[in-house]
Amino acid sequence: MAAQMTEDLEKYRTELTGYCYRMLGSAFEAEDAVQDTMVRAWRSIDSFEGRSSLRSWLYRIATNVCLDSLNAGNRRARPMDLTDPTPVAQARLNERPEVTWLEPVPDGRVLPSVADPAETAVSRETVRLAFVAALQHLPPKQRAVLILREVLAWKASEVAELLGLTVASVNSALQRARATIAQQAPATSDAADPLDEEQKALLDRYVAAFEGYDMQALTALLHEDATMSMPPYDLWLRGHEDIVGWMLGVGEVCRGSKLVPTVANGQPAFAHYHPDPEGGYAPWALIVLQLSDGKIGGMDFFLDTKRWFPLFDLPERLDA
Repeated sequence: MAAQMTEDLEKYRTELTGYCYRMLGSAFEAEDAVQDTMVRAWRSIDSFEGRSSLRSWLYRIATNVCLDSLNAGNRRARPMDLTDPTPVAQARLNERPEVTWLEPVPDGRVLPSVADPAETAVSRETVRLAFVAALQHLPPKQRAVLILREVLAWKASEVAELLGLTVASVNSALQRARATIAQQAPATSDAADPLDEEQKALLDRYVAAFEGYDMQALTALLHEDATMSMPPYDLWLRGHEDIVGWMLGVGEVCRGSKLVPTVANGQPAFAHYHPDPEGGYAPWALIVLQLSDGKIGGMDFFLDTKRWFPLFDLPERLDA
């Protein structure tokens, strides 16, 4: 009986982690929230009367865990949420310890395998960094309503029962949430699962340009208004001139790096390894790319590799 219950609960771990990640904006907090959900479910399994499905019951518990967490802390942000882009001549690397940064997540932790291509596309689109960042602007209950209704396609009556609201309240919250998301206008990106031949070629050219430190080739792959950010620093840059200026200035230390492909947030990503004076290559950043209309619209360099590389099962270092 215990083994069967464990199996029944575990079936929902990945989709619950995806839900909690969209709510919380952190892979680590999402996994903690799901573990807390599973523990609470185990402890109260005798009170589960079967009036709703096991899945709905678990979502109710997970929602309460997330709401408790959100009511106790600040929303997560990207550098773009805090400041205007910085001209490269004024660029400085300023850490903001008071800011809780939005975090990347491996696809496999949050995207369950589904047969429906349309459902897969929605799942990937709604864990993109830009979309999850936009969600952070919503009050906690509006966030839950939007995710349950728009992402998971729950009925208004189901959401109302889960959150203890009326259907009218759910519909009103959804309308307000949609309006806020529209104002934030998260950048669109092309579907990248699986990568088509054009996207594969684009990424191959990106690797060649970055590893060769060929700025002319790199900017040919970027949209004119492409952005570059480097959490945990609040600096972000926009446009070819400022990005190249940074790469050939402070960023010159990245010359000679190696890139290893991975995926994050439904988007192509690379583990960036930097030349180590002692030999080989050491972790430097997790780069998450945004592809749109055949070019790269954004590059997010997440620099806290001690957190990200183990999470993404990436090698600790590369040999020469």
